[in-house]
Amino acid sequence: MKKARITVHPDFRIGEISPRLFGAFLEPIGSMVNGSMYNPKHPTADDEGMRRDFYTALKEAKIPAVRMPGGNFVSGWQWKDSIGPRDSRKTHLDLAWAQYIPNDVGHDEYLRWAEKAGAEAIYTVNLGTGTLQDAADCVEYTNFPGGTWWSDLRRKNGHAEPYRVRTWCLGNEMDGSWQIASWEKDPRGYGVLAHETSKAMKWVDPTIETIACVSSSPFLNHYPDWDREVLEECYAAVDYISLHHYHSAPPDLPEALLAGYQAFEQYIRTEIALCDYVQTKLRTKKTMMLALDEYGSMFRPRGEAHLGLGGRQNADMFGVFNPARTYRHHDPDDWSARRPRPRSREMLQALGTASTMLVMLRHADRIKIGCATGGLGTLCATDREHVWKGAAYYPFSHMIGLAKGVSLCCEVACETYDVPGYAIDDMNQYGGFEKAMTVQAAAALDEEAGELNLFVINADLDEDQEMRLDARGFEGWQFREHIEMFAKNPDDANTWDDPGRILPHPNPDTRAEGGLLTARLRKESWNVFRFQRSTRV
Repeated sequence: MKKARITVHPDFRIGEISPRLFGAFLEPIGSMVNGSMYNPKHPTADDEGMRRDFYTALKEAKIPAVRMPGGNFVSGWQWKDSIGPRDSRKTHLDLAWAQYIPNDVGHDEYLRWAEKAGAEAIYTVNLGTGTLQDAADCVEYTNFPGGTWWSDLRRKNGHAEPYRVRTWCLGNEMDGSWQIASWEKDPRGYGVLAHETSKAMKWVDPTIETIACVSSSPFLNHYPDWDREVLEECYAAVDYISLHHYHSAPPDLPEALLAGYQAFEQYIRTEIALCDYVQTKLRTKKTMMLALDEYGSMFRPRGEAHLGLGGRQNADMFGVFNPARTYRHHDPDDWSARRPRPRSREMLQALGTASTMLVMLRHADRIKIGCATGGLGTLCATDREHVWKGAAYYPFSHMIGLAKGVSLCCEVACETYDVPGYAIDDMNQYGGFEKAMTVQAAAALDEEAGELNLFVINADLDEDQEMRLDARGFEGWQFREHIEMFAKNPDDANTWDDPGRILPHPNPDTRAEGGLLTARLRKESWNVFRFQRSTRV
């Protein structure tokens, strides 16, 4: 059996863990809004047409934050046409996703839904076709108490108190050639716009914080110069930068999925270094924080790829000039054209998301906001009629509930593996991963609650491993439990009819003595080791 060693110590501190580190991202694509979130014909629909079963499940999962309402969609969305009585709202074309937007779910519905789900709303303003004035008006409508046109209109529309949205994203993926009104060719122009818009929004409400876009993918050939030029213009006026990355692995190379943490590590480290460079150049004491507010790790089949493009992504590569392009109406009650989510290798896909979350926890000193793109579906799987818990729910909910306090560095010694380079398409091309860890770990020390939680993935798809944990630095602490989760069959999946196929359960065989713990890590498994302070030292 392979062997691994992990050492954790209370002095190995990385930084405070933000309560918004494990949130989700929402965009009206397919059934996420029209169907899962909004369906006035559903038996559980409330008086606004929102599915109670969906938002109640999210509230029970204690989802901390949701970034909304998009996404590429928001770069053409006109929020002012989405408020007031539904029968007087304007229907528009969504150029990003080739769909009609009837605005049945508008600005107020998004924010009231977040309240019902118990989640903080992180709001994205339109800086594609939208203007600085639109953004300032949106803050005034949303957050100002009253006595002005926009704030009184909110009160008239049924929300007497301000929504008190704290965090605002200044556009979405503004460097992407696929983006409506992209600033791809003018990073300094976007930087100036972000600077001025952030100023105006904060003049309306000085309590808010703002997030500026940097490169929306490390694959793009203008990365990271685009980021630097933006930051040099807006560093003083914004509080975070927005990072997006989607890691893809081909189904015929499953080991690549869990090696993809290296792509996130490199991306995050580069952006931190870039921010610190700009900080020094501008001679400021302000340290920029990061928001990984779109991310995912998934299987995608290999498609046609033209090797050597080097990140040169032209607009015509995204099919936007396709003469066969048609616009679709999405009936929230009609799921006949919905693409079902793949349920094969569900445990492995759950570990892909969890692996990225461990990276975020290991950078908790700088990453303060995280929004998983599939996070809502992870915490509450849905179809037309039902909701249930998929396998990925459990690692996600463990991170929400147990990753609190201070992030601790885990020193890991284990076997490694290499993954050859591969291409998914013209954009997603990987040079390969070297010395990927078969054991991945992160830890959280909650001193107020007297809890230490260690999160461990066995990324080996073929073999169990014997892990030896050295926690002798935690004198006066007692081992509490080892929670493990794995699939007996790699193709197992949780469904509405069989929601208990993959579940976490305690491992009664794990033992600890004198601060040393020995445990068996099942192949392709998620593990949580919990310790409780028994005495004060």
